[in-house]
Amino acid sequence: MRPGGLPPVPEETARTARAAFPGASLPMRLRDHLAEVFDDALFTDAFPDRGAPAQSPALLALVTVLQFTENLTDRQAADASRDRLSWKYALGKELSDTGFDFSALSKFRARLVGHGLERTVFDRLVEHCREAGLIKAGGKQRTDSTHVISAVRDLNRTELAGESVRSALEVLAVAAPSWLAGAIDVAEFAERYGPRVDSWTMPRSKTKRDRLAQVFGQDALTLCRAAWADDAPRWVREIDAVALMRQVLVQTYSVRTDARGREVVKKRDADDEGVPPGHIRLASPYDPDARWSAKGEDLFWMGYKVHLTEACDSPTEAEAEAEAGRGVPRLITDVHTTTATVPDVKATAPIQRNLAARQVAPGEHYLDSGYPSVDLVVEAARRGITMITPLLADHSPQAKAAEGFDKSAFRIDWKTRQVRCPQGATSAGWYPVTQHGRDAIVIDFARADCHSCPTQVNCTNSIRGTRMLTLRPRELHEHTTAARAEQNTESWRTKYALRAGVEGTVNQALDITGIRRARYRGLPKATLQNAFSATALNIVRLDAWWTTGPIHQPRTSRLERLSYQLTS
Repeated sequence: MRPGGLPPVPEETARTARAAFPGASLPMRLRDHLAEVFDDALFTDAFPDRGAPAQSPALLALVTVLQFTENLTDRQAADASRDRLSWKYALGKELSDTGFDFSALSKFRARLVGHGLERTVFDRLVEHCREAGLIKAGGKQRTDSTHVISAVRDLNRTELAGESVRSALEVLAVAAPSWLAGAIDVAEFAERYGPRVDSWTMPRSKTKRDRLAQVFGQDALTLCRAAWADDAPRWVREIDAVALMRQVLVQTYSVRTDARGREVVKKRDADDEGVPPGHIRLASPYDPDARWSAKGEDLFWMGYKVHLTEACDSPTEAEAEAEAGRGVPRLITDVHTTTATVPDVKATAPIQRNLAARQVAPGEHYLDSGYPSVDLVVEAARRGITMITPLLADHSPQAKAAEGFDKSAFRIDWKTRQVRCPQGATSAGWYPVTQHGRDAIVIDFARADCHSCPTQVNCTNSIRGTRMLTLRPRELHEHTTAARAEQNTESWRTKYALRAGVEGTVNQALDITGIRRARYRGLPKATLQNAFSATALNIVRLDAWWTTGPIHQPRTSRLERLSYQLTS
């Protein structure tokens, strides 16, 4: 690669494009405003110093961004760069340029993933917008997540077991055909694993299906023992498909010895041997990072989860900025991809660290009701970030029943390490402990005080008949108490309503880039896809800002306008 920026636009291409598009188009405005964002120097780590000349990664990155703005396939994007005038202008190509083969885009993505450059273009665009004053630190930002369906088909446990064996056999038939022929009966296995394994070709009888599942386990065990034998080449067991087959075997089957001393391969039962937890349980032999997950009672999917963070402001602030001529578009400041089983609250800290690293950390961070721990809220406050999100309510029996005395009814003296109950009794013990890896304080009261108390039945139902409290350290406890009291007010609910606007961003990402369906396999490539999706979304919003301004009135119906006229 010879580092450089985008090539200049040829005179003939520019003249023809300006004549065909007097008002320009998105690819042309992208080239005119953001040419400096696409620089070969960003990708130097992914290319060697010697070898055949490479295609410009800056051009391929620009093509990929344009590809995502229109949700095109690789072949369609390569054709567009060849036969569309506005794309030739953006790429700086002659009208007679024949373009490139569509496979170059796949190779480019593989190179980015292989060198950890999945977010390079997105981060560079955010940095450019920050330098231009379009994104600033200390403002308001909001985050929400949505599901991403993997690019592989759904498999039940029996299908997964059989398809993992088939996947390993297909790879070994190419990588080690001689070794494979000596390890198994190729004809028998070819009959069983020639076509792909799915429920349409399985026996209809449950007994026969159970027997087939056992056969899949026995075949996987045979292959594993052959691959891990002392005389087998070591590299055979290091093939990804073989390693995944072994993992599926361990997760799906157990090997036992029956009463006659025979070895029996049995499918694991959820009630007896148990199955692995969802965050480590494989769901496909072709995508080792895809996981099954659920959200609510209606949404179940296999794949990933993407978190989008965008800059925002309240309607009154937006109107004031627009009147002052300082209005800016609402741009995506961070995109974070995880496996499907990672709770939303676990992604908050990495997102805030990413924002701080790019010098666009928010002053107020609006999040979905994932009920973060108070530790996370306080830690964010120490970094100057106020998290606007509901905290988990007091889950003590008294608070749930809305009767008796919950924690708020007790007076705490942190200096003397004593707690006074609503009836005036003083605590008998103050014990700092560690619960579930977090610091806590356990408070108990004397039996003599609790047993003679007239309100004992409203205070505790423990066998000992005494009340115990579990508190967090002082800073965390006071912050929790204040936050729970505030989120019950109408003013807080009105303020938190600003978070709902991010749903529109998720919907726009779905409509423009198809973000809820993975194009590629594996978490790194899903991360790359979502990063380019967020980049494309920012380009679309910037283009709208360049052409129509940051604030424009939403479309209203004639009936709404008539209603306004009659009531004003």
